[in-house]
Order: sequence, then C-alpha cells, then structure tokens
Amino acid sequence: MAFQMRPSRVLRMLRAGKIAYSFKTNLCDLRVMQIVASFGFDCIWTCREHVPNDLQTIEAQVLATKVYDVDLMCRVPRGSYTDHIAPFEMDATGIMVPHIMSLADAKQVVRMTRFHPQGRRAADGGNADGAFCNIDFKDYIVQANRERFICLQIEDPEPLDELDAIADLPGYDILLFGPGDFSHAIGAPGQMDHPLITKTRERIAKTAIKYGKFAGAVGAPSNRQSLIDMGYTFLNMGADVIGMSNYCRDLAQACGIETPNDLPGQYGGQRT
Repeated sequence: MAFQMRPSRVLRMLRAGKIAYSFKTNLCDLRVMQIVASFGFDCIWTCREHVPNDLQTIEAQVLATKVYDVDLMCRVPRGSYTDHIAPFEMDATGIMVPHIMSLADAKQVVRMTRFHPQGRRAADGGNADGAFCNIDFKDYIVQANRERFICLQIEDPEPLDELDAIADLPGYDILLFGPGDFSHAIGAPGQMDHPLITKTRERIAKTAIKYGKFAGAVGAPSNRQSLIDMGYTFLNMGADVIGMSNYCRDLAQACGIETPNDLPGQYGGQRT
C-alpha cells in the first residue's frame, strides 16, 4: 500500500486556471470550520500571528477541514523555522508568512519551509504530513514541495523596491497583498481607497503573474470581479467575526435592541 499526501485543493484550482476561494477564521471552534467547509470554500485561513491559536487547535482544525477536502492555510508567527513548519507537519496544506520585508527575507522563508532542492527545511516525516513515516522519505520530500503551498504576504512599502526579484524567487506559490497594515505603514490607516493602495494592489497582481506566481488578495463580493480582472486568482472573501458581528447587529436592530456600543455600519471589506 502506497501512502500519499492529500493533494492541495487550492493548488489544483490555481494550476487549472480557476479561482480559489478562501475564508478567514478568528474563532477557534471546530464547528465554525465545519460550517464554512460545508459551503464549498477551497480553503480556510486560520491564524497564529494575531489570534491566540495554539498548535493543538491548529491540529484539530486540520482534521476538521480534511473531512470536507478543504485546505487549511495557517498564517504563521514570525519566529524560528519551527514556527514556520509546525502547521505543515500537522498536515496543514498551506502557510502564509506575513510582513515579507525584502528579497533576503523571502529567500530565508523559502530556505526554512521548502525541502531540497528548493530549500533546507528540517525534515522528520514522522508526523501527519508524512503519514507517520509511511511515505517513503524521498517521496515525502517530493510530495511536500508539490502539494503544500507557501503564501508570502506583502503588507509594507519596504519590499516594493525588490518586488520583481521577490516575485521571481523560486520556491513559493502565492504573493498576497495585505492592504490593512500597508495603509498603516504609509500613514493612512484604514484608507482603503488611498491611491498608493490602489496602485500597489494592481502592481502586485501584475508582477506576480509576470513571474509565474499566483496573486492573492482579500476582498468582498462588491470588488470580487475587479480583483479577478486585475489577475488575482486566490481570493479571501469573508471572515467569521465579520459575519457574526453583522448578523448580531442586524438581529438586534430588527428586535429593537439598543446596541450598547456605537458600532460602525456593516463592514463589507477586509483589512487583514
């Protein structure tokens, strides 16, 4: 019996020229994962950068999504190589690395997270991704490089000077623009219509495509087609905390309940 890694649904969609849809979760409850996965999203984005998810939570989220043949992408905290590869070893399908600041930074990420010949990722094979040593070691390395994706997040102005070189770097799959922190970094926090954000969003898509990478973005149904027209094919189109907040707000208003806080109106976009 030959053991195989579960193929990535996201990579299958992207390599076929289709749009891959992701949904972001901040809540750790596995029932949230099951609800989202049951509606056909290709990927669920979980997070360890901003959310207090421990590794046991990520491991359980992996299991919950695999039941539905849905990929789990974990945004990792910036730290040691162990922080970067731990979700992979639990059989997460992808990782997102935030705040790529330079070509040297991107090279180091690839070195830590890809196996030979692309990088020098520390290898074990005795975890879920290696079928607990039941995938031949050489085959494990090949499958991991082919079926596990790496997303680099551009959310600062500093890496733009080396954007072409970063996009041309072998060993990762998706270049994703994060407008929220980018707006903060340029001194225009929350101004998602700022001309530099618009220009950078267009530039990242164009540059990613030029060098054979997939372009990733966060958005909403209202700007989905414009993102696709720019060339974006990995799209995060929702978040659990936004959906829950909007539902509770609408329900409270319909019931005549006075909201204790002066909350903003429905938030259709995403900053992250």
